[in-house]
Amino acid sequence: MELRLLVTFEKVATVLSFTRAATELAYAQSSVTSQIRALESSLGTELFDRLGSRIRLTEAGERLLPYARQIIELTDEARAAVVGAEEPSGTLTIGTMESLTSYRLLPLLEFFHHRHPRVRLSLRTTIGDETRQALRQGTYDVGFLMEQETGHPGLEVAVLAVEPLALVAAPGDPMADAAPDTADLVGRPLLATEPGCAYRDLFERELNSRAPEGSRVAFMEFGTIEATKRAAAAGLGIALLPEVTVAAELARGELVRVCWEPPFTLRTQLAWRAGKRLPAHARLFVERARRLVSEESGRPE
Repeated sequence: MELRLLVTFEKVATVLSFTRAATELAYAQSSVTSQIRALESSLGTELFDRLGSRIRLTEAGERLLPYARQIIELTDEARAAVVGAEEPSGTLTIGTMESLTSYRLLPLLEFFHHRHPRVRLSLRTTIGDETRQALRQGTYDVGFLMEQETGHPGLEVAVLAVEPLALVAAPGDPMADAAPDTADLVGRPLLATEPGCAYRDLFERELNSRAPEGSRVAFMEFGTIEATKRAAAAGLGIALLPEVTVAAELARGELVRVCWEPPFTLRTQLAWRAGKRLPAHARLFVERARRLVSEESGRPE
């Protein structure tokens, strides 16, 4: 079994698409197909069931996949050891989120850019279930999560910090000078990012628990944190957001904090596939991220 064939097999098995695998590997689709056939021929068994336009792993393919990943990871580790441990190198695909990329991770990216230029960081913006699934499939090497739970099946997790949240409104909003309880918020105009974001989903669940029987709260959705902040500052409603994302607007008086504490706690976490042997440059990223987020938050877990 040639290493290049295993690399191609692992990519196809991860994305379950010959076309997408060819794009990500920078191969022609015919090359991917011929490499998979060569690997199947050398093993004497089919690795994929072809179901029209879809594919899925056969039992043999399922058994081969963890071995292929181990071989690829060990090869990367061996290459790094030969090149020299003093200079980490390699590509790291990172699942992240808007709140961390825009408001916390720039010093970390700057550190790697200047101190470890041979480490290539590839950031992919996803949240929640998408990030966890990509980690389990091996599409991402590591991923940031902002969740209430810290145990995720199939993943190993480093808890970086408690992530404080702030309910914010425009200075003239009726909630600005009040100390509302949850029931008082139910009838207010509510602003949010897209569903799937942990703090939005938990906020929605909490409000619905206090809504009149048979009714549910509705959010005006803006997709991004930046758009949600601007809508709140314009007086369109109230929004629950990570404190780090609204700190500047609170300091300038463009937004005010509503005196309401969420009855749930979120933690910023860094996760990777359980059992995955992290190469040196990935371990360095985890340690630097742990230190940076703890220092920036001022509230280490």
